[in-house]
Amino acid sequence: MAVQPIRLFGDPVLRQRAVQVDDFDKEVRQLVTDLTDTMLAAPGAGLAAPQIGVSLRVFTWNVEGEVGHLVNPTLQLSDETQDGAEGCLSLPELTYECLRALSVVATGFDMYGEPQRIEASELLARAMQHETDHLDGILFIDKLDTQARKAAMKEIRESDWFGLERPAVKVSPHPTNGFAR
Repeated sequence: MAVQPIRLFGDPVLRQRAVQVDDFDKEVRQLVTDLTDTMLAAPGAGLAAPQIGVSLRVFTWNVEGEVGHLVNPTLQLSDETQDGAEGCLSLPELTYECLRALSVVATGFDMYGEPQRIEASELLARAMQHETDHLDGILFIDKLDTQARKAAMKEIRESDWFGLERPAVKVSPHPTNGFAR
């Protein structure tokens, strides 16, 4: 098992756009394993590579017993929306209602570079949107209305974890074009 420390709100890697994966090598497969192990141990419904300090476009999910991953994802969002409780492993114990598309069509690759197409709705669609946002440096609190965002920020500042020392940074073996921290 390769459980990694999860980066918390305030870590700069969470606010950067992750770099596309070009080489589907053993390091990418190890990253997917580390993400999956860390997500399951947390436990969480999803985890993006920046949340463990790796600025690459990879995420995993664990929704209703289905565990999966996607590399270099792109999403097509439905016009229909859903409003529901959302949290984040990088913002422990914080949950707010967040508006998302009801369904998505996600395309990308598996860890071996094989093309993937996933049609998802409800909770899996929410998880895929949340994790793809992480790859773009967006946190779910950025999607909240002004009043809810202010309440979330107050809750963050008052939390026990806010401002804790960041874990040591692992350097990605992949070209990151200056985006890795």
